[in-house]
Amino acid sequence: MENFVAYNPTILHFGKGVVNDLGKTVESFGKRVLLVYGKGSVKKTGLYDEVIGRLKAVNAEVFEYSGIKSNPVIEDVDAAAEIGRKNRVDVIVAVGGGSVIDSAKIISITIPVAHSGWDFYSGKAKPATALPVIAILTLAATGTEMNPFAVQSNHKTKIKEGFHNSFLYPRHSFLDPQNTISVPRNYTAYGIADLIAHALEAYFGAGDATLSDRFIFAIINEALENGPKLLDNLNDYDLRAKIMYAANTALNGFTMYGKVNADWGVHSLGHILSLMFDIPHGASLSIAYPAWMKTLKDRMPERLELLGKNVFGTSSPDETISRFEAFFQKIDCPVHLQQTGILPDKKQEIYDLFIRNNVGGTNYQLSKEEVKQIVDYLF
Repeated sequence: MENFVAYNPTILHFGKGVVNDLGKTVESFGKRVLLVYGKGSVKKTGLYDEVIGRLKAVNAEVFEYSGIKSNPVIEDVDAAAEIGRKNRVDVIVAVGGGSVIDSAKIISITIPVAHSGWDFYSGKAKPATALPVIAILTLAATGTEMNPFAVQSNHKTKIKEGFHNSFLYPRHSFLDPQNTISVPRNYTAYGIADLIAHALEAYFGAGDATLSDRFIFAIINEALENGPKLLDNLNDYDLRAKIMYAANTALNGFTMYGKVNADWGVHSLGHILSLMFDIPHGASLSIAYPAWMKTLKDRMPERLELLGKNVFGTSSPDETISRFEAFFQKIDCPVHLQQTGILPDKKQEIYDLFIRNNVGGTNYQLSKEEVKQIVDYLF
């Protein structure tokens, strides 16, 4: 087992009514607030009015940026950062799912500088400071509310990737499962696929940490057991809470202790699919994971066997893969690109962009032949 440092500075507020404490939390960082959110669903649910009410109760001055896309783009980050810079904001409040919170994180390190947030991704710049981010989560999926990662898309360079820096941890995150009840069935399912994918990325990372593996099995089993129940009972608070907690734990660092790293190879594939075709993130992963496993099964038979034994009671790599594929289908997540309307005539274009972006993981690098095989399995 590897040496490790356990560090997570995010203060997590979990449960019914926790947003009641938003005002005093924001006030501890300042009065000038940049509020960022998506395309308006938070207004339909009433959460926007609740947040504004909590901020006005402490006499906060609120500046807004709305319209963050579900596959976030760097242009929104730069536009929001300019508003924050112009109005000398003290703190950022992000209300939404992973895309909104990821964007808020990069906005937080872009406001103090004069360049685009993409310069952090390209390596032209490193963050030296950040404004505090307070997250109010509305979608159980990414775990971004308690980790130092943020993904953005740049359609000019045809790159979608993650950035990792300790400045990106939110200071506080408010997780009330009630705020996910309005999430429709398909995006609830994509969130379940996403949290499973995060657990798997840690599992397939390098390093021998048996207790961390057992944590991973438990998280996946929680999703396998409660995910279908939730999809049949979308208004069930307790089931929403279980999936929200599982999604948070899948990517808050807990599953990686004692390992060298997570792999992230499947996420590199999924990011390109989302960039090219605007496929929801979780759906891109339910498509990419079976293809990746089928391609690499002979390189990691023992890992697949152990995984299958602990989450499905299976005994072979092929059974493990088929059971994951069957589960994704059970919750109506796509496992082939045709199910999203993408036809095989796109194979060469997908392969070329995969190669251009050097897809692959930190533990399992991919040869060109393996990339080609994965593309074939995507269809």
